[in-house]
Amino acid sequence: MLIGELARRTEVSPRLLRYYEQQGLLEPRRDAKGYRYYSDDAPARVRRIRELLTTGLSTDDIRGLLPCTYDADRWVVPCDESLVIVEGRLAALDTRITELQRQRTLLGRQRDAISTWLAAP
Repeated sequence: MLIGELARRTEVSPRLLRYYEQQGLLEPRRDAKGYRYYSDDAPARVRRIRELLTTGLSTDDIRGLLPCTYDADRWVVPCDESLVIVEGRLAALDTRITELQRQRTLLGRQRDAISTWLAAP
């Protein structure tokens, strides 16, 4: 299928599909005129890419997961690479959560100080 059809079937813009290609996530073949032709499994692959992006994985992470085989029910199956990538992303999220909690505590203290000052006679 051509890029326009893939875009319609996946509701992903052609520009974004070309970006996925640049990132090594999609590999269309090209005809003599340079037109991109995508395989029949491309819509499922694009949907999986989108799902993984919503988990916070980067395109680099997803590219690293590609060597791990996938099936129709789940894209990433257990392999050394997938575990390292997912654990790394979880550790990064834990670090961000800790930092956000610290910031929230500090901001709450500022709010309380402002409220106290405004409530004073």
